[in-house]
Amino acid sequence: MRGRNDSGHSKRPVVLCCVMIVCLCLLFLYFSGSKGQAGTTAFEYGTKFSRSLGWGSDDGDDGSEESIFGTGDADDVKPKSFPVCDDRHSELIPCLDRNLIYQMRLKLDLNLMEHYERHCPPPERRFNCLIPPPHGYKVPIKWPKSRDVVWKANIPHTHLAKEKSDQNWMVEAGEKIKFPGGGTHFHHGADKYISNIANMLNFKDNNINNEGMLRTVLDVGCGVASFGGYLLSSNVIAMSLAPNDVHQNQIQFALERGIPAYLGVLGTKRLPYPSRSFELAHCSRCRIDWLQRDGILLLELDRLLRPGGYFAYSSPEAYAQDEEDLRIWKEMSALVERMCWKIAEKRNQTVIWVKPLNNDCYKRRAHGTKPPLCKSGDDPDSVWGVPMEACITPYPEQMHRDGGTGLAPWPARLTTPPPRLADLYVTADTFEKDTEMWQQRVENYWSLLGPKVKSDAIRNIMDMKANFGSFAAALKEKDVWVMNVVPHDGPSTLKIIYDRGLIGSNHDWCEAFSTYPRTYDLLHAWAVFSDLDKRGCSAEDLLLEMDRILRPTGFAIVRDKSTIIEFIKKYLHALHWEAITVVDAEPNPESEENEMILIIRKKLWLPEAGSHVSST
Repeated sequence: MRGRNDSGHSKRPVVLCCVMIVCLCLLFLYFSGSKGQAGTTAFEYGTKFSRSLGWGSDDGDDGSEESIFGTGDADDVKPKSFPVCDDRHSELIPCLDRNLIYQMRLKLDLNLMEHYERHCPPPERRFNCLIPPPHGYKVPIKWPKSRDVVWKANIPHTHLAKEKSDQNWMVEAGEKIKFPGGGTHFHHGADKYISNIANMLNFKDNNINNEGMLRTVLDVGCGVASFGGYLLSSNVIAMSLAPNDVHQNQIQFALERGIPAYLGVLGTKRLPYPSRSFELAHCSRCRIDWLQRDGILLLELDRLLRPGGYFAYSSPEAYAQDEEDLRIWKEMSALVERMCWKIAEKRNQTVIWVKPLNNDCYKRRAHGTKPPLCKSGDDPDSVWGVPMEACITPYPEQMHRDGGTGLAPWPARLTTPPPRLADLYVTADTFEKDTEMWQQRVENYWSLLGPKVKSDAIRNIMDMKANFGSFAAALKEKDVWVMNVVPHDGPSTLKIIYDRGLIGSNHDWCEAFSTYPRTYDLLHAWAVFSDLDKRGCSAEDLLLEMDRILRPTGFAIVRDKSTIIEFIKKYLHALHWEAITVVDAEPNPESEENEMILIIRKKLWLPEAGSHVSST
């Protein structure tokens, strides 16, 4: 009996050990190979770790009053590190990931460009890892030199240089890629092309800014954004727009150059910009079928153009004499005539149409004319995920009577209260006080940054919750541009931002932004995490998204409650961020809790060595 008992005891630890090994293997397979996805050893899907600690939620607010940021106590659990994503994800754009579309077997209409629209991963498929820089990555070349040359290692794609070699888009030059300023329709340089457009419109001195009255431009199908890059010297700012299509990385090149740009497509959803935002829309060989679906894409441009706004169109349909181009030109001319557009000028290979100043032409159209006017209940400023409609957006009564926007010329419009403040029931006094407050705050930020930042270190800036755009307005004297982001579910203040002569986009920070990794030098997050707390979304996901967007050696300024600042500080090591300073913010009479300011800098690190590289 003793022998049998001893044998049983000796086998039991072995059995238990085997069971434990099997369990550990199953757990490893679950976390590193979710949904049967191959090759996931360098990253994790989802936010399992964050949800296990109560930091995130799949379904938004669950009614609990407990903050996702906890109490801010030092004893709260914090991660030691994040895994590094696979090298093949170094250019990951989570909501524009074609691999995700294939994996989820989404049924999309390719003819309508739905595969280039946003399709965000569900929580269980989100990457919970740090996006690595490509091998050989260097600190980007500084503006204004960057307009004309970038490091090839930072965007190691040269197919456009070969494909567009006859059009002067870009040229390989050893370790660098140069941009001669050409485009599909302006081989000899964007500057001459821009001057020609101004000449066609009889603008003084052939200056495209029209004495400050033309300030914001939408460039559709922008390529590497040389058109937008050369507009900047005329004090004109363009939202350069292109999808992540066969010309991959064109928007990434634009942002690496320091030129404002956004990943987007004219597909089925409205672009994330409010109505009457742009004085000029531009399309140079943008390969868009403007006649499809009763002209719905041209009507989207119409929604976005201001009264008296222009559409400059350089394409074979405007000049070619073959049968197909003549047919398209005839049908397009008939469509824009029914939309009450008129030809401002047609010369050589370019036609420029102008939009009416008021509703008079719309009222004179025969009953039943298509496209119809949009229904009175339609909100032209509601854009996030809203389908386009094949209808004309008429002007509000006040704008119709004024026969225009009533905006001051640039640069006065930056600080002049715009008429559309009345839409939000905001007074001019409130607007002016907001402008003054942010001027003081930005001066304070720069004094805090001063010892750590060189004058040319910052070019691309994102204000993650821009309100009226006063943060960006305070930076007017600096050689920077700002992507002003306005929450999709808040007041529609983005139209005020555009009326100030600035640019931006609507967005939902529970999702990833439509940009490539490593595209912004500075992120400003004022109360963004507090808003996230109210919605119950994952703060960890947002920190990883900020890290994805931020360039190595770039900065983030977080202005929020003390509990949130303490929460973020616990992640600095895991994110390879260093704290530059943490200070109390000046008192805010509108907030019950005093705010704090945390300024961080992202380190330049190499994934293969797990080490940091000097940023000098």
